[in-house]
Amino acid sequence: MNKDTSILVLSHKSENLVINLMDKLYNKFPIIVVDNSDDLELKKNLSTEYPKVIFHTIQNNGYGAAINFGSNYIKTKYFIILNPDIDDLDEKKIIFFEEAAARLDDKFSVLGPRYTNLDVKSIKQSNKDIEIANWKFISGSCMFVKKKTFDLLNGFDENFFLYFEESDFCLRAYKINKNYQINKIKIKHNIGSSVKPENLKEKEKLDKLYNWHFIWSKFFYFKKHYGFLISILYFLPILIRTNIKIIYFRILSNHEKRMKYEIRNDGLLSSIKGVKSYRRINNF
Repeated sequence: MNKDTSILVLSHKSENLVINLMDKLYNKFPIIVVDNSDDLELKKNLSTEYPKVIFHTIQNNGYGAAINFGSNYIKTKYFIILNPDIDDLDEKKIIFFEEAAARLDDKFSVLGPRYTNLDVKSIKQSNKDIEIANWKFISGSCMFVKKKTFDLLNGFDENFFLYFEESDFCLRAYKINKNYQINKIKIKHNIGSSVKPENLKEKEKLDKLYNWHFIWSKFFYFKKHYGFLISILYFLPILIRTNIKIIYFRILSNHEKRMKYEIRNDGLLSSIKGVKSYRRINNF
């Protein structure tokens, strides 16, 4: 059992993906699984087949809140925050993270891998020819973090429910020590596969949830790091365009498109007014 690095996995209706990870990493690293979807089957499976896994079910208060909760059970020097839809992270690649940390004399805040199946629209990455590249923003799907740094920053900002929480964390972490992308570590991220809607109605609700929280979190992130005035100047054109589209699709009697922009408008206005990120899937 590795004594330096733990694995922290957040699960939301992701039983099969979590079990796939267990098959690769169980008994090699301490593993903590935090589930915020009340997945009784996952709990049963882990308790019978993988009893060494620390498993907790909590209320769904967002990604950051779940990671913060799980971090309380980390006893090692480092830990990896891992989405269950990362399907090819193995022991060897995790050892590469530890070796990179040693080469940096532990003078880092966050390390991340290189993604082989994502285009530039999904994520910006460093020059692939630089083995250890100074890179400010590391994707939250796989983050190698020093526990000491995580605690110093008080973890993730739980005001974010979805989106931009890892960007906020990385920006704060970068001020302590630089973050790096380790291009030798190549993995795939199957975006969107960790949450499977049960039916079309739930999928529609999830799309609305993502739409609302993306714009809410984006404004909150900008306001937090660049100030309210600069954020208003940046988002004012977005607000105007959004309302023009609402009027346009109302004239065309296109309910679906109009609803999309009304939800986005509500998310942005809520964030501007300082309303908390209250929207949940049952609110739609």
